[in-house]
Amino acid sequence: MKQQVLLLCMLAFSVSMMAQSVFPTRVVETDWEATEVVVPPSPFQFQILFIGGEDMVQTGSNEAVPAKQWHDFIGFTPLTAEDCVDDPNAIGWASVNHEMILADDKLGDGGGMTTFLLGRDPVSDELYVIPQNLSDGRSGDFFNVDFSNVGETGMNCGGINSNVDGRIWTAEEWFRSDNASIYDSGNGVRDTTAYTIKYTEFEMANFQTIPKYQNFNWMVEIDPRASKAVRKQYNWGRQPFEGGTVANDNRTVYTGADATPGFFTKFVADEAGDFTVGTTYVYKHDVPGDPWVEINNDDFEKMLNFSSEAVSVGATMFNRLEWVTIDKNTGKIYMTETGRDNPAGNWADELAAGAVFAPHHIQRAADQGVSGPDDSDYWDYYGRILEYDPATGDVTIFVEGGPYFAASPPLANYPSKHLSNPDGLNMLYVNVAGEDKTYMLINEDLNGTSFGRTPLEYPDDRMCEMYILDMETTDPTVGDLIRLTQTPRGAEITGACATSDGKSVLVNSQHPDGANPFPYNNSLTFAITGFDDSGAIDTLSAPEFEEDTQGFVIYPNPTERIVYFNKVTDIALYDISGKRVAVYRNVKSIDISGLQTGTYLLKTKEGDTKKLLVK
Repeated sequence: MKQQVLLLCMLAFSVSMMAQSVFPTRVVETDWEATEVVVPPSPFQFQILFIGGEDMVQTGSNEAVPAKQWHDFIGFTPLTAEDCVDDPNAIGWASVNHEMILADDKLGDGGGMTTFLLGRDPVSDELYVIPQNLSDGRSGDFFNVDFSNVGETGMNCGGINSNVDGRIWTAEEWFRSDNASIYDSGNGVRDTTAYTIKYTEFEMANFQTIPKYQNFNWMVEIDPRASKAVRKQYNWGRQPFEGGTVANDNRTVYTGADATPGFFTKFVADEAGDFTVGTTYVYKHDVPGDPWVEINNDDFEKMLNFSSEAVSVGATMFNRLEWVTIDKNTGKIYMTETGRDNPAGNWADELAAGAVFAPHHIQRAADQGVSGPDDSDYWDYYGRILEYDPATGDVTIFVEGGPYFAASPPLANYPSKHLSNPDGLNMLYVNVAGEDKTYMLINEDLNGTSFGRTPLEYPDDRMCEMYILDMETTDPTVGDLIRLTQTPRGAEITGACATSDGKSVLVNSQHPDGANPFPYNNSLTFAITGFDDSGAIDTLSAPEFEEDTQGFVIYPNPTERIVYFNKVTDIALYDISGKRVAVYRNVKSIDISGLQTGTYLLKTKEGDTKKLLVK
């Protein structure tokens, strides 16, 4: 609900000892060139769990070596009654992808994945990593996933975390068309000899010998408890997979492909929980009745060339489908369509071969006054979140990205909420004061820095943000998003995944600027805890000031956690005696939860002062 903050009853206060308008000392630094994770306000807790290149992972030979970097997907597998874990506070396993191709004698060539067991302190609610002894003899905190039994893996990006039982699949996203691309001048997968698939559950694939690169770009199931690969899903087709989700029936799996065109696909198992036998489909919105067209997964050639098969049946084309998730309460499926600035040249061949555009792209083209999505002037700078309703078979826009800017605005006019190129997507289920709540977790990964995706002053800093959305919101827009956190300069924010108790969200900061201070110069997996606090999420919602508000306005006052301002400015905070407590740069709010109760003074760099009462 929007809060309208009036100018009435605001108390102006000034003292001679604060006469200067320039603050000589910075005590707190908070600016648009953030080099650390932007931490959410109290009562949330922030902690770093896993540092790429720094924390040591256990290899197959039980040798500890530094973990790979480029953390992307996070999966969480909750502890069950059948799991034998000594620590009574254990809650489940985290699985973290490494979206890179790297030659490594210890960790294996190609991509990578790390698993670790988490516990929760019953007093502080903080998470901690529990040491393990695995059945293969490995001991330690962090474990490298062994992919050798499936022919290695690569570019582990998104994945699937089953809403039903916590099963994990990793997606091999970056699509490869030859061995040179995986070899990467000897820096990637060094063994490029032809690969023979053996001893899998898929008869159509067994003892097929294929070029090595064709053994990449599948969904790959892993066992986080043993930190080993289980199988490549040769029956789901070979695509540039990014994300997927398992429906409540534990039979239907929905997947998205990060490409232009990207295709929306599903697999329906014959028996619940057994994803080795079933039927594979591609979405075609203009088929009367059932919009799903079968692609024969008993034909290995069709699985190897899935995208071509999708085009041949006239499948619906999307502009980079990335992560896919489900609202388990409604059964509706949500996908991030990340977008591509000017996609016309990327799907022209498929259009000519019979594939069709998703209806919302045709409508967007009409709104832009161009002939169609294949027009060179058609743009899709910001992307969006889509909703698929299994009851109707329709894919519609759930939240459109933006707002649109023809050019990057100056910092002072940059919107407080601006959704650009959503990528990671997940759900958070939390019980707040006895009420069950569902929130969508939305992560950005900027395609570029033009058209307002970053402020004009910082065109090269990809400042990716994470938002949450109350799923009770009707017809949501960008204005309904609640900003939670932001990654350090240069980093993508990704992998947001809630723990099953609804208290914490695990998040990755991927490929940050190497000039950031340690540890923010490395890929990180961090946790934000406190979502079950009855007032926590309320602290994230900034009030909306009237557009014609003049002067310096603060709200609320009195306050016990956050105080918001009607403009971005530098703020000095003084106690009532005139002693400066802190200075904040380029802020529109500050967290004062650590202050003692009493009266304080706020002064802007322009010289405006206000009295602040801290409860």
